[in-house]
Amino acid sequence: MSDNRFDEELQVIAAAKEGDAKAQKKIYECYASSMMSICWRYAGDTETAKDLLQDGFVKLFTKLDMYAGTGAFAGWVRRVFVTTCLEYLRQKSALRLGVPIDDSEYHLPDSDVSVIDKISADELMRLIAELPDGFRTVFNLFVIEGYSHAEIADMLGISEVNSRTLFLRARKSLQKAVQLLEENERR
Repeated sequence: MSDNRFDEELQVIAAAKEGDAKAQKKIYECYASSMMSICWRYAGDTETAKDLLQDGFVKLFTKLDMYAGTGAFAGWVRRVFVTTCLEYLRQKSALRLGVPIDDSEYHLPDSDVSVIDKISADELMRLIAELPDGFRTVFNLFVIEGYSHAEIADMLGISEVNSRTLFLRARKSLQKAVQLLEENERR
């Protein structure tokens, strides 16, 4: 980002911190689309994602003073929305695990990359949305957000082994779903 654009962004953020509705609208318009996709990935349905988007922006504007201007604003915004989604999932008890799980039984064969190449990104996102909440959450945090299993475990209040196992189960479920899609297309 050029210095000029960065300075302009800092000015908009400063105005939004002061409660300037036009500046807040500008931030909303800049980030709403990308934050909606994050909310949808965690919620798995459009209506809940819209609610999370609204909750995320309320949280963002009430906590805007916490943004110090030292790191990328886009990264900070993303973090606010991921946290909002995780709080929602915790409230609905979607992240609770009844018993500890062990990943020793989940050694997966190498995936068939050609199968994944044959489905669209929209189909893949639909399959991810159909995963159980815990699987979908860990999958999103690990694959899409780039968090480590240690970070995920800390964020969700689970063990690192549970995080890895949930990821492996999510991946296995996705592999099965992709294979079913491929088999149905052959028919």
